[in-house]
Amino acid sequence: MAKLRKFVAYRRQERPYTRISKFRKKAYVKARPNSKIVRFDMGNLKKDFPVKVHLISKEDVQIRHNAFESARLASNRLMEKNVGKINFNIKIRVYPHHILRENPLASGAGADRMSTGMKLSFGKTIGVAAQVDKEQKIMTIGVAKEHIELAKKALTRSYQKLPCSCRIEVEA
Repeated sequence: MAKLRKFVAYRRQERPYTRISKFRKKAYVKARPNSKIVRFDMGNLKKDFPVKVHLISKEDVQIRHNAFESARLASNRLMEKNVGKINFNIKIRVYPHHILRENPLASGAGADRMSTGMKLSFGKTIGVAAQVDKEQKIMTIGVAKEHIELAKKALTRSYQKLPCSCRIEVEA
């Protein structure tokens, strides 16, 4: 399997040009890759917690689905280990809609017979990303008042996995 390209290539927000048409010939995106995000809501989904701790983006950025999954795992693991499965609620508030593409150019012996160069260079799909705007809420953790510091620590761990700078805000 090919190695993931560094995200600096996809970090800047771009105009989504992912035409999917009912006519197969006119549809440029042939397939949409699956998102790696397993769950968007974790913890106790039925209880309404009095305190909400938000992770808010400081810049416009695209965030890939595998970054969201690693951020989700980091925060969920810390919360489950310290407060139990029923004393918190984590919600990922953005969805990766934007389809990322790349035009792989072959190099080496015999590459001239395989590659079309920049002709028809729309690119093949390699993943999906969420387009996050400045001051948009990315994740929210609902907890009781005594667990606010732990929720802040969990969100700090998760934003270290994301390719943007974030701030944490507490809403009581």
